[in-house]
Amino acid sequence: MSRSFSAAAVAALLAALAGLVDALAYLSLGGFFASFMSGNTTKLGVGLATHDSASAWTAGALLLAFVCGAMVAALLAARFPARRKPVTMLAVTVILALAALLGGFVDRRFPPMLLAVAMGVENGVFSRDGEIAIGLTYITGALVKLGETLADALIGKGAPFAWAPHLVLWIGFAAGVVAGGCAFTRHGTRALWIAAAAAGVLTLLVVAIDGREKAAA
Repeated sequence: MSRSFSAAAVAALLAALAGLVDALAYLSLGGFFASFMSGNTTKLGVGLATHDSASAWTAGALLLAFVCGAMVAALLAARFPARRKPVTMLAVTVILALAALLGGFVDRRFPPMLLAVAMGVENGVFSRDGEIAIGLTYITGALVKLGETLADALIGKGAPFAWAPHLVLWIGFAAGVVAGGCAFTRHGTRALWIAAAAAGVLTLLVVAIDGREKAAA
Protein backbone atom coordinates (compact mmCIF):
# COMPACT_ATOMS: atom_id res chain seq x y z
CA MET A 1 0.00 0.00 0.00
CA SER A 2 1.52 3.33 -1.04
CA ARG A 3 1.93 6.13 1.44
CA SER A 4 -0.41 8.42 -0.55
CA PHE A 5 -3.12 5.75 -0.74
CA SER A 6 -2.92 4.94 2.96
CA ALA A 7 -3.07 8.64 3.84
CA ALA A 8 -6.16 9.10 1.63
CA ALA A 9 -7.84 6.04 3.18
CA VAL A 10 -7.15 7.21 6.73
CA ALA A 11 -8.34 10.71 5.84
CA ALA A 12 -11.64 9.30 4.52
CA LEU A 13 -12.13 7.23 7.68
CA LEU A 14 -11.35 10.20 9.90
CA ALA A 15 -13.80 12.30 7.89
CA ALA A 16 -16.40 9.61 8.53
CA LEU A 17 -15.65 9.83 12.25
CA ALA A 18 -16.06 13.61 12.06
CA GLY A 19 -19.41 13.18 10.31
CA LEU A 20 -20.57 10.68 12.91
CA VAL A 21 -19.58 12.98 15.76
CA ASP A 22 -21.14 16.00 14.06
CA ALA A 23 -24.47 14.16 13.74
CA LEU A 24 -24.40 13.18 17.41
CA ALA A 25 -23.76 16.77 18.47
CA TYR A 26 -26.38 18.12 16.08
CA LEU A 27 -29.08 15.79 17.40
CA SER A 28 -28.04 16.21 21.03
CA LEU A 29 -28.10 20.00 20.90
CA GLY A 30 -30.92 20.49 18.41
CA GLY A 31 -29.06 22.06 15.52
CA PHE A 32 -25.50 22.82 16.63
CA PHE A 33 -22.30 21.19 15.40
CA ALA A 34 -19.13 19.59 16.73
CA SER A 35 -17.04 19.96 13.57
CA PHE A 36 -18.88 22.39 11.27
CA MET A 37 -17.70 25.69 12.71
CA SER A 38 -19.10 27.76 9.82
CA GLY A 39 -22.54 26.59 10.88
CA ASN A 40 -21.86 27.46 14.51
CA THR A 41 -20.59 30.88 13.49
CA THR A 42 -23.86 31.45 11.63
CA LYS A 43 -25.76 30.30 14.71
CA LEU A 44 -23.75 32.72 16.84
CA GLY A 45 -24.38 35.65 14.52
CA VAL A 46 -28.09 34.95 14.16
CA GLY A 47 -28.40 34.48 17.91
CA LEU A 48 -26.78 37.84 18.54
CA ALA A 49 -28.88 39.54 15.88
CA THR A 50 -32.16 38.10 17.19
CA HIS A 51 -31.25 38.43 20.87
CA ASP A 52 -31.38 34.64 21.29
CA SER A 53 -28.79 34.51 24.04
CA ALA A 54 -29.09 30.75 24.59
CA SER A 55 -28.20 29.99 20.96
CA ALA A 56 -25.40 32.54 20.96
CA TRP A 57 -23.87 31.11 24.13
CA THR A 58 -24.08 27.53 22.86
CA ALA A 59 -22.55 28.38 19.48
CA GLY A 60 -19.85 30.50 21.10
CA ALA A 61 -18.96 27.73 23.54
CA LEU A 62 -18.65 25.20 20.72
CA LEU A 63 -16.43 27.54 18.73
CA LEU A 64 -14.19 28.06 21.75
CA ALA A 65 -14.08 24.31 22.41
CA PHE A 66 -13.02 23.62 18.82
CA VAL A 67 -10.25 26.23 19.00
CA CYS A 68 -9.05 24.71 22.28
CA GLY A 69 -8.91 21.33 20.54
CA ALA A 70 -6.81 22.78 17.73
CA MET A 71 -4.48 24.24 20.37
CA VAL A 72 -4.18 20.85 22.06
CA ALA A 73 -3.25 19.26 18.72
CA ALA A 74 -0.57 21.90 18.10
CA LEU A 75 0.87 21.44 21.59
CA LEU A 76 0.97 17.67 21.18
CA ALA A 77 2.70 18.03 17.80
CA ALA A 78 5.33 20.27 19.39
CA ARG A 79 5.84 17.89 22.31
CA PHE A 80 5.83 14.62 20.32
CA PRO A 81 6.97 15.53 16.79
CA ALA A 82 8.11 12.00 15.92
CA ARG A 83 4.84 10.40 17.06
CA ARG A 84 2.50 13.26 16.26
CA LYS A 85 -0.20 11.31 14.42
CA PRO A 86 -0.64 8.44 16.91
CA VAL A 87 -0.53 10.76 19.91
CA THR A 88 -3.04 13.12 18.35
CA MET A 89 -5.44 10.27 17.56
CA LEU A 90 -5.01 8.89 21.08
CA ALA A 91 -6.06 12.29 22.42
CA VAL A 92 -9.15 12.24 20.18
CA THR A 93 -10.07 8.80 21.50
CA VAL A 94 -9.60 9.79 25.14
CA ILE A 95 -11.71 12.94 24.74
CA LEU A 96 -14.53 11.06 22.98
CA ALA A 97 -14.44 8.34 25.65
CA LEU A 98 -14.64 11.01 28.34
CA ALA A 99 -17.66 12.55 26.60
CA ALA A 100 -19.32 9.12 26.49
CA LEU A 101 -18.48 8.44 30.14
CA LEU A 102 -19.94 11.74 31.29
CA GLY A 103 -22.98 11.51 29.01
CA GLY A 104 -25.31 10.14 31.65
CA PHE A 105 -24.04 12.19 34.59
CA VAL A 106 -23.76 15.82 33.53
CA ASP A 107 -25.81 18.44 31.73
CA ARG A 108 -26.61 17.23 28.20
CA ARG A 109 -24.87 20.27 26.71
CA PHE A 110 -21.45 19.40 28.17
CA PRO A 111 -20.56 16.19 26.25
CA PRO A 112 -21.07 17.92 22.85
CA MET A 113 -18.54 20.53 23.98
CA LEU A 114 -16.03 17.72 24.42
CA LEU A 115 -16.99 16.45 20.97
CA ALA A 116 -16.03 19.85 19.55
CA VAL A 117 -12.71 19.70 21.38
CA ALA A 118 -12.09 16.24 19.90
CA MET A 119 -12.84 17.49 16.39
CA GLY A 120 -10.44 20.39 16.85
CA VAL A 121 -7.78 17.90 17.88
CA GLU A 122 -8.57 15.53 15.00
CA ASN A 123 -7.70 18.15 12.40
CA GLY A 124 -4.15 18.07 13.76
CA VAL A 125 -3.60 14.52 12.51
CA PHE A 126 -2.67 15.84 9.08
CA SER A 127 -0.97 19.01 10.25
CA ARG A 128 2.35 19.69 8.55
CA ASP A 129 4.68 22.49 9.66
CA GLY A 130 1.79 24.22 11.38
CA GLU A 131 -0.49 23.98 8.34
CA ILE A 132 -3.46 21.62 7.89
CA ALA A 133 -2.59 19.42 4.89
CA ILE A 134 -5.99 17.70 4.81
CA GLY A 135 -8.97 19.43 6.42
CA LEU A 136 -10.91 16.52 7.91
CA THR A 137 -13.87 18.65 8.96
CA TYR A 138 -13.63 21.33 6.24
CA ILE A 139 -15.99 19.61 3.85
CA THR A 140 -16.82 22.83 2.01
CA GLY A 141 -13.13 23.03 1.12
CA ALA A 142 -13.21 19.43 -0.13
CA LEU A 143 -16.14 20.26 -2.40
CA VAL A 144 -14.38 23.35 -3.74
CA LYS A 145 -11.32 21.22 -4.51
CA LEU A 146 -13.59 18.62 -6.11
CA GLY A 147 -15.04 21.24 -8.44
CA GLU A 148 -11.62 22.66 -9.31
CA THR A 149 -10.04 19.26 -10.05
CA LEU A 150 -13.06 18.15 -12.08
CA ALA A 151 -12.66 21.31 -14.17
CA ASP A 152 -8.94 20.57 -14.59
CA ALA A 153 -9.77 17.02 -15.72
CA LEU A 154 -12.21 18.36 -18.32
CA ILE A 155 -9.62 20.66 -19.86
CA GLY A 156 -6.80 18.10 -19.63
CA LYS A 157 -4.88 19.92 -16.93
CA GLY A 158 -3.22 17.89 -14.19
CA ALA A 159 -3.89 14.26 -13.24
CA PRO A 160 -7.18 12.97 -14.70
CA PHE A 161 -8.37 11.52 -11.39
CA ALA A 162 -7.06 14.16 -9.01
CA TRP A 163 -10.67 14.83 -8.03
CA ALA A 164 -11.19 11.34 -6.58
CA PRO A 165 -9.64 11.91 -3.10
CA HIS A 166 -11.84 14.98 -2.55
CA LEU A 167 -14.96 13.04 -3.52
CA VAL A 168 -13.98 10.15 -1.24
CA LEU A 169 -13.43 12.60 1.63
CA TRP A 170 -16.92 14.03 1.16
CA ILE A 171 -18.46 10.56 0.86
CA GLY A 172 -16.70 9.53 4.06
CA PHE A 173 -18.07 12.51 5.97
CA ALA A 174 -21.59 12.04 4.58
CA ALA A 175 -21.55 8.33 5.42
CA GLY A 176 -20.43 9.17 8.95
CA VAL A 177 -23.32 11.60 9.34
CA VAL A 178 -25.80 8.91 8.29
CA ALA A 179 -24.21 6.42 10.70
CA GLY A 180 -24.28 8.97 13.52
CA GLY A 181 -27.92 9.81 12.88
CA CYS A 182 -28.90 6.14 12.90
CA ALA A 183 -26.86 5.47 16.04
CA PHE A 184 -28.40 8.38 17.94
CA THR A 185 -31.90 7.40 16.85
CA ARG A 186 -31.38 3.88 18.22
CA HIS A 187 -29.15 4.49 21.23
CA GLY A 188 -29.45 8.16 22.22
CA THR A 189 -26.42 9.55 24.04
CA ARG A 190 -25.06 6.01 24.46
CA ALA A 191 -24.06 6.34 20.81
CA LEU A 192 -21.13 8.40 22.07
CA TRP A 193 -19.48 5.10 22.93
CA ILE A 194 -19.69 4.12 19.27
CA ALA A 195 -17.76 7.27 18.35
CA ALA A 196 -15.16 6.55 21.05
CA ALA A 197 -14.78 2.95 19.89
CA ALA A 198 -14.42 4.02 16.26
CA ALA A 199 -11.75 6.52 17.27
CA GLY A 200 -9.94 3.78 19.18
CA VAL A 201 -9.88 1.53 16.11
CA LEU A 202 -8.64 4.41 13.96
CA THR A 203 -5.93 5.15 16.53
CA LEU A 204 -4.65 1.58 16.20
CA LEU A 205 -4.72 1.95 12.41
CA VAL A 206 -2.77 5.21 12.55
CA VAL A 207 -0.23 3.62 14.92
CA ALA A 208 0.26 0.70 12.53
CA ILE A 209 0.64 2.90 9.43
CA ASP A 210 2.94 5.32 11.22
CA GLY A 211 5.14 2.47 12.39
CA ARG A 212 5.29 0.97 8.90
CA GLU A 213 6.24 4.31 7.35
CA LYS A 214 9.01 4.85 9.89
CA ALA A 215 10.33 1.34 9.31
CA ALA A 216 10.39 1.93 5.55
CA ALA A 217 12.14 5.29 5.87
